[in-house]
Amino acid sequence: MTHTARHRMLAGTAAGLLAASLGVALSSTATAAPRPAATSACTISTLPYPADTYRAEANAIDPSGRFVAGTALRVGENDNQYLMLLWDGQRLTEVEAPGVSGFDPADINESGIVIGNGWENGSPRAWRYRDGRFVQLPSPPSVDVSVTAINKAGDIVGVGSDNASGEYVALRWPADRPGTVEVLDAPVNARPSGITPNGTIVGSAGEFANWTGWVRRPNGRIKPLAVPGGGSTEVYAAAGHWAVGRVSMVDAQADIVRWDLQDGSYTTLDQQVGLLDDVNAKGVVVGGDRVARGATSRVLPGGGERVGLGARSIADTGAIVGFRNDDRVTPVRWTGC
Repeated sequence: MTHTARHRMLAGTAAGLLAASLGVALSSTATAAPRPAATSACTISTLPYPADTYRAEANAIDPSGRFVAGTALRVGENDNQYLMLLWDGQRLTEVEAPGVSGFDPADINESGIVIGNGWENGSPRAWRYRDGRFVQLPSPPSVDVSVTAINKAGDIVGVGSDNASGEYVALRWPADRPGTVEVLDAPVNARPSGITPNGTIVGSAGEFANWTGWVRRPNGRIKPLAVPGGGSTEVYAAAGHWAVGRVSMVDAQADIVRWDLQDGSYTTLDQQVGLLDDVNAKGVVVGGDRVARGATSRVLPGGGERVGLGARSIADTGAIVGFRNDDRVTPVRWTGC
């Protein structure tokens, strides 16, 4: 399970990063996705969060639905404190580090391993959090890195920006070779956005507003992800054998698309899903205040006049996490939707 990290409510509070290893005291047409049982009730609930924080949200949920990672902001008299929040079910753990200005979790897997991005001395860094410790991920020489997704095995993918040429490169941090990073064979200016349990990687490549979509199989074979007649294509997330993205069409509109990675076929999703954040292994898509199955979608409960919602991530169980903004940003979970 992966999710995009563009529509953050805590934008601008990205992490000032930790030392290399820092201990922290105490988280065409494709087959339509199955619909939930008719008896299921779509409900929203607030996740526990520190009462003395100014704002908090849930950023990512693992495919099993057990672990959730999020962020919070605690406002002090002299400075602000940024926290990472980890939920194991309803049990909350606050994670902080001295001297760190923020956290930006990007993804979490079934083992509760969190990956994310931040800043150290003005330079971007990528990190992994596991068993109560942050570890800075290695980067190729003269390359700034950020991570986007982690799979069940613990393989991490992300993107590097070459300081000399300005070009992007696709990166993988293999779980079976800790402390190493690989520059992947991928299209020019490739930016991976998702990795599935079997190691299939998806992403976008090319220049701004002229993107192309691609999928890289575990054997290294690369194929395009496209729509006939479509233009610029961005691939945002992947799970199971599904990938989702946005394709610019000749009528100047951008279609929300779900690809079946098994055969490359695609489904155009309900265009009322204005934002696109995540997909689960059943092909269910979330973004903004909606959850979509094929050509239909529904508004998630909990919103209203002057009340904003943001669905960030969806588990294979159908549980969705994100935020609710009713004069205060709080972390929420939806079930049965």
